[in-house]
Amino acid sequence: MLYNAYMFKSNRNIVYSNKYHVVWCPKYRRKVLVGDVEIRLKEIIHAVCNDLEAELLEIECDKDHVHLLVEVDPQFGIHRLIKRLKGVSSHILREEFHSLKTRLPTLWTNSYFCATTGGAPIEKIKEYIQNQKVSNRP
Repeated sequence: MLYNAYMFKSNRNIVYSNKYHVVWCPKYRRKVLVGDVEIRLKEIIHAVCNDLEAELLEIECDKDHVHLLVEVDPQFGIHRLIKRLKGVSSHILREEFHSLKTRLPTLWTNSYFCATTGGAPIEKIKEYIQNQKVSNRP
């Protein structure tokens, strides 16, 4: 089987290219993803993705939501990655930033948006995510 090493990944069993655009929000859409909380959240997400061998292609936050472009082994599953990202980040952020405990019963909503990138050029999706803060300003 011929494949381009830059477009596809593989493990022992499969060759894949599964890139996902993922978005989730804090509970009640509270605008808490600012300053040090935003910086620390991005560090945590990078670390979890590295630990789980998921490739984080792009990340950006606005005050009330997180956007990711991520590639993950389909045998691990995007749902497991998101569950781990939300769980680990909630635990750490609520321990380090006590205001998150007092303002919110839990940090994240139970829901999230997830879509494969399909035929959209990856660079266009990256550009969209990078411009989240700019495009959502009134």
